[in-house]
Amino acid sequence: MDTTRLEAFSDGVFAIAITLLVLEIKVPPPDTALGAALLQLWPSYLAYVVSFVVIGAIWINHHAMFKHIVRVDGMLLLLNVLHLMLIAFLPFPTAVLAEAFHRGTDEPVAAAFYGGILTVIGIFINAMWRYAARGNRLLSTHLTATKVRQIGRRFLIGPIVYAITTAIALVVPWLALLIYILLNVFYLWPRWGNESAPSRIGDPTASRDRSEGD
Repeated sequence: MDTTRLEAFSDGVFAIAITLLVLEIKVPPPDTALGAALLQLWPSYLAYVVSFVVIGAIWINHHAMFKHIVRVDGMLLLLNVLHLMLIAFLPFPTAVLAEAFHRGTDEPVAAAFYGGILTVIGIFINAMWRYAARGNRLLSTHLTATKVRQIGRRFLIGPIVYAITTAIALVVPWLALLIYILLNVFYLWPRWGNESAPSRIGDPTASRDRSEGD
């Protein structure tokens, strides 16, 4: 089948996960000085920004990836569901990260836990692309073999950098947070997808791909 329902369901999960991030930022209690209390919430603001950028970058690249993947099968649906399970889980390590910096203790463990989740998310993204690209089984025929390999190499950057940064987090958690942000700023501008993929609407190649897969 085509990718319409998978993309719609995925967009819903991304939207819910990115919205839930703000729930970690608690309103200060009424018996505190509001200005000082709001300033003391800076770890929550930081964790919110980091995770918002992370989920936004993943969503943009998920959308770009499915400009090239024109049909899905049961295995790709399963891989995508597992990927979305981790996206929906991300508000929890975000809250753990913010709480650790609030307390001023266990920041390395919290930053490494956060990085570990991002590493697994990156692994599932790679698994989806490599499964879809194997033998060009689920891709549009407009993609050349060189382009498929180029996209695959770019996807590998994520889990490799996340895994290395997770280890760094155990020693220098602040540096790890900076790397998480910089990597996802890099991914916010996909260099492939919109510029090379033909439109799904009225695209004879995509239509032929879907009909051949039915």
